[in-house]
Amino acid sequence: MSSADLADLSDKLMLSTVVLYIVAMVAYAADLGFGPGRRRRETAEAEAVSTAKVLVGPDGAAAGDAAATGPAGASATGDDAEQAEPRDWGQLAVVLNLLGWGAHLGTIVTRGLAGERWPWGNMYEFLTAIAFAAVTAYLFVAFRYKARFLGAFVMLAAVIALGVANIWLYDEVGPLVPALNSYWIAIHVSAAIIATGAFTVAGAATILYLFKARQEARQQVRAAAADGPPLAAGAEAGGLLARVPSADNLDRLALRVTMFAFPIWTAAIIMGAIWADEAWGRYWGWDPKEIWSFITWIAYAAYLHARATAGWRGRKAAILSLVGFACLMFNFFGVNYMFSGLHSYA
Repeated sequence: MSSADLADLSDKLMLSTVVLYIVAMVAYAADLGFGPGRRRRETAEAEAVSTAKVLVGPDGAAAGDAAATGPAGASATGDDAEQAEPRDWGQLAVVLNLLGWGAHLGTIVTRGLAGERWPWGNMYEFLTAIAFAAVTAYLFVAFRYKARFLGAFVMLAAVIALGVANIWLYDEVGPLVPALNSYWIAIHVSAAIIATGAFTVAGAATILYLFKARQEARQQVRAAAADGPPLAAGAEAGGLLARVPSADNLDRLALRVTMFAFPIWTAAIIMGAIWADEAWGRYWGWDPKEIWSFITWIAYAAYLHARATAGWRGRKAAILSLVGFACLMFNFFGVNYMFSGLHSYA
C-alpha cells in the first residue's frame, strides 16, 4: 500500500475507534446502572426484608410456611427468575472495548507506516497515543484488579481526547521536524505517553473516590440519624455509584496505578535531559516544557511521599493526586499553546 492509502486507512480506523469507544462507554454505563451485580443485590435486600416480615409476623411458623409455598415463593420461579439473569452489559462493553483497542492500535501503526517514522511527531499523534495508553492501562487494571467499573469513565476520557485530537489538532502525515528525528523519540516520548496514560487512569479512580467517599459519608450520617447500624459501603441502591467498590478500595487502586506511572515519568524526564544534551548541547535549560514536567514530577512525588511517610489517606491524598494530574494536563495543553520554547514544534 502507498503512504496515501495507509494514511487514509489510519483515518478510517480512527473513526471506527471513536464509534466503538462511544458504544463501549454506553455499555459500561448500562452495566453500572443495570448490571447483574446490582440485580443480585436488590434481590438479596428484598429477600432480607421479606424474611424479617415473616419472622415478626403474628402467625409464627405458619407465616414462614406461607412465605415458602405461597404466591411469593411461586413468583420466584416465574417472571422473577427471568429477571434474575439480566443482560450482562459488562461483557458486551469489554468486547467492544477490545475491538476499539484493536482499531486504535491499527490507527497508530498505519499512521507510522504512512510516514515511515514513529507516529508521535505532533500534538494529534501524541494525544492519540496517550488515549491508547490510557485505554491499555485501563484494560490491564480491569482484568488484573477486576476494576471494570472504571470503564465508563476511562472511555469518556478517551472519547474526549480523540475528539479534541481529530477536531482541533489533526495534521496530515508528514516527516518529523529535525529536532525530533532521533532514536530518542522512541524512548523518551514513549515513556511520557505510557506514564500519562497510566496517570489518567489513576486520575479517574481518584475522582471516583471523591464521589464514593462523599456518598458513604452521607450514608453514615443517615444511619446515625436513624439510630441504626452503619450501612455497608455501597449498600445504598441507585445511581452509577451503586456497583462501585468502597472508597478505600478506590484509594488503593489509584495509589497502585500512580506507583506504576511515577517511575516511568521519572525515566522520561531523565531521558529527555540526555536527548536535550545531544540536540541542544545542554541537559537542562528551564524551557517551559521542562519546568512543568518537573513541577508535575514534584506534585506526584509529594503525593507518594505523603502517603508513605505522613500516612496521608483519603481526601487529602486525593486532592494532592489531582493537583499532580492538573499539572500534567497543563504541561500537555497549556505549555504547548501558551508558551514558546524549544518544544513548541509539538
